[in-house]
Amino acid sequence: MATESLKIAILSTGPKLYSTRRLREACEQRGHSAKVLNTLRFSMLVRENEPKLLFRGKELSSYDAVIPRIGASITHYGCAVVRQFEQMGVFCVSTANAISVSRDKLRSIQVLSRHEIGLATTAFVRQPADVLPAVQWVGGAPVVIKVLEGTQGIGVILADSPKIAQAIIETLQSAKQNVLIQSFVKESRGTDIRAFVVGNRVVAAMRRRAQGDEFRSNVHRGGRTEAVQLDPDYERTAIHAAQVLGLRVAGVDMLDSDSGPKIMEVNSSPGLQGIEEATKIDVAGAIVELIEEEVLFPEIDIRQRLTLSAGYAVTEVPIEANSELAHQTIRDSKLRERDIVILSIRRGGLVIPNPRGDRELLPGDLLLCYGKSLALKSMAPKRIRAKTPTVTERNPDSSA
Repeated sequence: MATESLKIAILSTGPKLYSTRRLREACEQRGHSAKVLNTLRFSMLVRENEPKLLFRGKELSSYDAVIPRIGASITHYGCAVVRQFEQMGVFCVSTANAISVSRDKLRSIQVLSRHEIGLATTAFVRQPADVLPAVQWVGGAPVVIKVLEGTQGIGVILADSPKIAQAIIETLQSAKQNVLIQSFVKESRGTDIRAFVVGNRVVAAMRRRAQGDEFRSNVHRGGRTEAVQLDPDYERTAIHAAQVLGLRVAGVDMLDSDSGPKIMEVNSSPGLQGIEEATKIDVAGAIVELIEEEVLFPEIDIRQRLTLSAGYAVTEVPIEANSELAHQTIRDSKLRERDIVILSIRRGGLVIPNPRGDRELLPGDLLLCYGKSLALKSMAPKRIRAKTPTVTERNPDSSA
């Protein structure tokens, strides 16, 4: 039980939905005041140094924290409301930027692709002539076609042949829908794993199985669920994906493949009913517990705060195999004598905060450093211009 009672707002247009109701119950069970506020009944007053929110035409009273439950159909407006709470200094479980990035399938995959996270090969094309080559780029038919902003399995289609894929995509594009073409992971056999990430841990996980000829395993499509104990690789992948997208609470959907977990989607407003019924775990309580821990440490822009002093900067420094820092301890590296402080080390899917002087730096580590700009510049690796991979023979008459 928390020692201090908090006033928590739950943003939702469905007060009777299972997830909304459970979050409110969890808040009250832990001694907090919780109120469900309809996201669409807010108005925003934007003026210099005094951002305000109105609810049902009246100025909103103060809150300690916000749990956004933003539906896909109101993403833009919902994110604007969350962003206004952020500007007012209220702790938000999910930030507006993280919600908007995760809600866009293409954008989220692009962000994740910079990291060593298992992803299904994906193509995004605009021209009809590029559809058939794109099917080959992702590994050939069958392929999965996804509408960019579909939810609950809606807008996800399996195409058994290139011609069928082309017909489906052209039909969707004619209806002004943007679509992705994604490799089909045959070995998953109509199953996927939903890992529920809260903070820096997976609090619950379940396997979902499609029924009959249905290849989509979503509960809303009739999929069956069962609790599962995740392998460490799956747990690390789920946590890493949520952290990359900036989500403190996320439902990470993964497929079983011969090469390990493949991220299918990262959901910023995952439903609680399926996971709680399958695992018997109080996931809503874990979210409220996270708020209790985090509300004391409001999010700050560390780069902005720490670079206010002229001549100082914050940057990430990778440790390469041939680096002079590789296999040295922080103390022996003499970085502190150069006025450089290592704030954290990212090692694989783990983050080591405030590392001690006897911590050894290893090839592959990514250091978050604060210090003098000139000293940090000397540590930056030489930039290598990325080469454009050749995926098919270019038309000699085409130009880029």
